Amino acid sequence: MNRPDAPAAGAAATPLYAAEIKVYPRSVTGRYTNWRWVMLWLTQLFFYGMPWLQWNGRQALLFDLESRRFFVGGLVLYPQDFIYLAALLVISALGLFFFTAVAGRLWCGYACPQTVYTEMFMWIERRLEGDRGARMRLDRAPWGFEKLWRKGGKHTGWVLLSLLTGFTFVGYFTSIRELTAPLASFSLSGWEVFWVLFYGGFTYGNAGWMREQMCKYMCPYARFQSALIDKDSLIITYDAARGEPRGSRKRGSDARALNQGDCVDCTLCVQVCPTGLDIRKGLQNECIGCAACIDVCDDVMDKLQAPRGLIRYATANGVAQGWTPAQMWRRVLRPRVLIYGAVLALLCGGFVASIATRDPVLVDVIKDRAALARLSEAGTLENLYRVQLANRTERPLRLRLEARGLPGLTVEPRRAIDIEPAAIVSTPLQLHLPMDQAAAAGRGSHPVTVVVVVEPDGGGEATMVTSAASFYVPD
Repeated sequence: MNRPDAPAAGAAATPLYAAEIKVYPRSVTGRYTNWRWVMLWLTQLFFYGMPWLQWNGRQALLFDLESRRFFVGGLVLYPQDFIYLAALLVISALGLFFFTAVAGRLWCGYACPQTVYTEMFMWIERRLEGDRGARMRLDRAPWGFEKLWRKGGKHTGWVLLSLLTGFTFVGYFTSIRELTAPLASFSLSGWEVFWVLFYGGFTYGNAGWMREQMCKYMCPYARFQSALIDKDSLIITYDAARGEPRGSRKRGSDARALNQGDCVDCTLCVQVCPTGLDIRKGLQNECIGCAACIDVCDDVMDKLQAPRGLIRYATANGVAQGWTPAQMWRRVLRPRVLIYGAVLALLCGGFVASIATRDPVLVDVIKDRAALARLSEAGTLENLYRVQLANRTERPLRLRLEARGLPGLTVEPRRAIDIEPAAIVSTPLQLHLPMDQAAAAGRGSHPVTVVVVVEPDGGGEATMVTSAASFYVPD
């Protein structure tokens, strides 16, 4: 028996998922394209060049996981400084919210790594396969020598760029100068080879194959941007009141006399879009704010001797109400932006102040649990500890240990402790308390403070770093 909801015999079944249509972005020139290339050069000069910069005889930016030390310029950070990374992530997220509320997805269009590397891979593709039409014809053509060498050359360029990217990325975690010599002799360790190939493979897959699909389907930013922008946020807009109704016309002709809008329906704005959307349908999640459509539309308007700005950066309110750029910019200082900006400024100020005033030594006092308290040879009550000291500076330090919190409390050993730059030392610590003072304090655990005195270099005041501990008095 046939089910009543079963398709009729011979009827075509509707697929659950539609096949992804390949996007062939057309090359474009213009002021916004030039700005994208400026940002590309700046970001990639930083990424590829920063590992080679030196600071005090070592790599300026190095996250040394093996020694658990992270060098950022003159800063020496340890895993205990994870709070700074958490604060930096919060500041970055809030900065993205602030920037999006003001200017939409300019980050995506100009500085996002996915956009930047896709642009680099597309440059290689255009050099070897040609522009949009040539690439489409090449993909439809049967396999032959020309198609083989063009496709092979493109993928060879992609692989080389991906391997360089993976190698540079690993160079932030293992000194890149120490990586270069083994690379030249093909003697990299297995883990180093794995991570170079891992990150290189991700670059090759994301920028070479996934491209716009990363922005359209995988990036969460496209999904929550609608909650961050409003009708006064700067976005790429199509002026429908000026552009409609669409229709072709000759150069220099009056669109209004022909009862037409300025849009000639050339579809070039769709052809240059890296995600393949039609901006004339309004703001969409797929729009990354790259402004390629603005550049190509302005070029068309110039050829038609029509005013530029049919597609432009503007706000929804500005387009709907015909505001000037000055009127739109006045709406920047609205409650949402002011709140984001105030919180961001406070967090940035607190972050900078915390970095500037942080202690030169990181102190961790660990109580010896094997012997909570014992009677020393001198007749005092003794508690044992282990103190771990991490030098957060790049100069040698001389330290002394003191203790406070109970009358008569003394420290052994009394000698000075020398610690090398950016080094970690562990030393035993004994706290002694006369028996009469112990009896006066009473049994149980008593809070005390271990003080690390950083002796000054060539005069000045000593710096004191404290850490809480406890002194145990038995029955």
